[in-house]
Amino acid sequence: MAPAIQLRKPGLRARWLARFGFARAEHGSASVEFAATGVVLFMTMVGLMKICLAIYTYHFVSEAAHEATRFAVVRGSSCTGMASACPAAASDVQSFVQHLGYPGISPALTTATTKWASYPSGACSPSSTCNNPGNLVTVTVKYAFPLLIPWMTSRTLTMTSTSSMVISQ
Repeated sequence: MAPAIQLRKPGLRARWLARFGFARAEHGSASVEFAATGVVLFMTMVGLMKICLAIYTYHFVSEAAHEATRFAVVRGSSCTGMASACPAAASDVQSFVQHLGYPGISPALTTATTKWASYPSGACSPSSTCNNPGNLVTVTVKYAFPLLIPWMTSRTLTMTSTSSMVISQ
């Protein structure tokens, strides 16, 4: 038979540490680790939300250009029966874009530029005289998006979208 292995009893120091709770010195380590990683996690989440807001804003710019072009197309030089902006001028298109009312979009940061041209040659001077049916209207919408991501320098992204259609009336 093999001799029994005798285990050593814990020393006085180990018993003293266990009695007064010093052996459990890792109680606050989870809090410290969460604080260290939580800051990075939450800043990343805020940055991700800002990028999603930028994508939403680009969708607005694209949709606004399309809607403004349609607004100008149905309000050509021969339009009748419209309550306002008949025929449409560049200031009417700008006002239309700024009053679209998308949530989270600042109208003050939105600009719309409208150009009319004869179709298909493209030559017309001045541009406002080409507001006739069969001519081309082009609307360019720009939005100055303020990109503020934690730990990065703030910058302004200029988002642009252009849409063109042939005037119907």
